[in-house]
Amino acid sequence: MHPLLLLLLGMLIVVGAILWLRQHAFVALLAGGLTVAILTPPAAVERAARHQGASEQAAAAQAALHPAERVAAGFGRTAGQLGVMVVMASLIGAALLTSGGAERIVRSLLAAVGQARAGLAFLGGGFLLAIPVFFDTVFYLLVPLAKAARLRTGGHYVLYVLGIVAGGTMAHSLVPPTPGPLFAASALGVSLTAMIAAGCAIGTVSASAGYLFARLVDRRLTVPLREPPDRLAELDAISARPLGQLPPLWLSLLPILLPIALITLNSALAPTGLADASSAVHAIAWLGDRTVALVLAAVAAGGLMWRQVEGEAGRRAIAEAVESAGVIVLITGAGGAFGAALQQTGLGATLQDMTTAYDLPVLLLAWGLTLTVRTALGSATVAMITAAGVFGPLASTGGLGFHPVYLAMAIGCGSKPVWWMNDSGFWVITRMSGLTESEALRVLTPMSVVTGTSGLIATLLGAWLFPFS
Repeated sequence: MHPLLLLLLGMLIVVGAILWLRQHAFVALLAGGLTVAILTPPAAVERAARHQGASEQAAAAQAALHPAERVAAGFGRTAGQLGVMVVMASLIGAALLTSGGAERIVRSLLAAVGQARAGLAFLGGGFLLAIPVFFDTVFYLLVPLAKAARLRTGGHYVLYVLGIVAGGTMAHSLVPPTPGPLFAASALGVSLTAMIAAGCAIGTVSASAGYLFARLVDRRLTVPLREPPDRLAELDAISARPLGQLPPLWLSLLPILLPIALITLNSALAPTGLADASSAVHAIAWLGDRTVALVLAAVAAGGLMWRQVEGEAGRRAIAEAVESAGVIVLITGAGGAFGAALQQTGLGATLQDMTTAYDLPVLLLAWGLTLTVRTALGSATVAMITAAGVFGPLASTGGLGFHPVYLAMAIGCGSKPVWWMNDSGFWVITRMSGLTESEALRVLTPMSVVTGTSGLIATLLGAWLFPFS
């Protein structure tokens, strides 16, 4: 069967299982991977392995494996590479929320920019906190602060809510260690340093475009606080809580900035050879391993939580974070199995031939495929995992003409449109903010198009001006 037909069949199984059969994403991705693997002949597996640089013996050994063994190998490889990092990121997020560190970061941003520019504080706070924390959790944390700010300023509630969404959703899909960009970086062969740098750059552009859109909408749409009177008094007390009850700002930022600094330093030292010449530099480089860096960040976050809360509350938060991360690891591993099955069909060579013969823009294809899956399924993470698995073989050939980080950025930006009622995040935002379904469709849906499209434009410009190939 032709690789493109296998791709179409696999995607139909994944989409159909989630959308119509209401199956878990783990089950859908595993079913898609198994089906594709069973229908891929051993000869195609061997050709695909040789195309990816495997020796004849290794290619033949891979082709001789049972389809289920090949799927299991893809699952194990992905879970082994990313599992610990996903769990550490979940622990960091839980510790920041439980300790009050996340609130301290946002309160400090609000104090720095002033109430008149509170929208910028929510934009920046949403972006920064969504790097280690899942977006839904970020929104749960920040929306009470947005309501409190609305009571203080008397307006601009739509701007505050959309600011959180614009910042949080872009970091969630572009900057590791959240699962989507973490998987995309691994599947496309992009270093975490490059992914973080590009994600922050492209994410800043797209989040800023979303913020400008939010300012325009805020002038035309006024949304009241739909809260009972007793809840309004509670909200007013939130912003009045003394900062002395919260942890210091530098301790709150440490779990976020420490891994970024260590990973970046490691990447800077690796090509210089200094790590072999100095034991101190070697130690720094060792600490900059992505897994070690995130473990250290989790330790710092755990110390922050131990400093602020009682033992039982901290243990409960850790247990819940590990359970939540376990589901993400399963989905990510199943996505890796699905991607591995697609790669073994020879899809990479097929896509490369198509883009060369018909001059098809790879970045637009990746963005469009991710957008289609995202709109159909309502999950940015599943859309990114699917698209990264499809385009991973093409990135590994080195024939893109630009750095594969741009391909990862196109996939991340494509995972934003189109927000509507099949997305769990849509309902989180409406229920927590008090927006009606009609209001949400008027503001969230078009803003997802604005952020995703502006991010794509920035990605295309980056790949053209600074290809780094």
